[in-house]
Amino acid sequence: MTYNDTFIRACRQQNTEYTPVWYMRQAGRYDPDYRTIKEKYSLLEICKQPELAAEVTLMPVRKLGVDAAILYSDIMNPVASLGVDFDIVKNIGPVIDNPLRSASDVERLKPIDVEGDLGHILETIAILDKELDVPLITFAGAPFTIASYLIEGRPSKTYHRTKELMFSQPQVWEKLMEKLGDMVITYLRAHVASGGKAFQLFDSWVGALAPRDFEQYVLPTITRIFAELSDLEVPKIYFPGVSSGELLPSLTKLQADVIGLDWRVSITEGRRRLGGGYAVQGNLDPYLLTAPMDMLKARAKELIDEGITRPGYIFNLGHGLFPEASLDTLKELTDYVHEYSAAAMKQAAPPLA
Repeated sequence: MTYNDTFIRACRQQNTEYTPVWYMRQAGRYDPDYRTIKEKYSLLEICKQPELAAEVTLMPVRKLGVDAAILYSDIMNPVASLGVDFDIVKNIGPVIDNPLRSASDVERLKPIDVEGDLGHILETIAILDKELDVPLITFAGAPFTIASYLIEGRPSKTYHRTKELMFSQPQVWEKLMEKLGDMVITYLRAHVASGGKAFQLFDSWVGALAPRDFEQYVLPTITRIFAELSDLEVPKIYFPGVSSGELLPSLTKLQADVIGLDWRVSITEGRRRLGGGYAVQGNLDPYLLTAPMDMLKARAKELIDEGITRPGYIFNLGHGLFPEASLDTLKELTDYVHEYSAAAMKQAAPPLA
């Protein structure tokens, strides 16, 4: 089997023949075949069936020709092992029946048991390790983002209960960050041991914090996660989520390989704020997928032209795919990124002596 390692090389800031592509939420409801599966099974039910979860993970690789697969799962899955009951409710997201609001609530959280409670996820990874001819990215939700669901009880636009606990009960917050950090470290280490070839830490909502609060209340745990996983010889990605451009200068000492950018900051500016030490990933506004194809390609060209000025660029969206996106549009965009970037890199390459 020929193995496409273009994504891995880009993560390591090595030269590539073209710009690699993958999309956050690339296994999802934009695909009619996936919608058919979802008519029969919920997200959590799919996750508990390794063969089915592996098949869903493979779908976009086969249909779109992307350069990496991302495990079909949910950032809330490991939370169940801590003793938290939740459900993924249609048109809402994660819903927690008994949100965490006190020190005793946090104390009740158990250590994660990956093999005992989440063996089906490890089995899915092992299946994909045998089936894929591109790298498999696994992932975890970052502590702030997970904490926001546990405290608010559901998705929030203000995170007022989360910030209230963070500011008014800092010792409780610190204990929660410690427990969630331990969960992430154990979970991702098990992923790599089962065959994961890279991982991404999703911090979708941490952009709700001011930089000083991010640095005080969240960054120490993020730093610890990447430091404790630094012995793993796989690319490590941190995606600080939407509206996170102001946080980028705080990340310059993180032991990660790639930083994901949302669409509010350019590739050039993102690299500047990061100090130039990381590969970058992103950052097309997902809703440009609804634009006319000529506009979509023009925007993609701008990103690629910025990205390929130095090694270490991965084309992606600035957040996840949405259900109304078109499979045909994504396929055409993926082909365009591959073809245009290959031609542009070839043209920019110095002539052979």
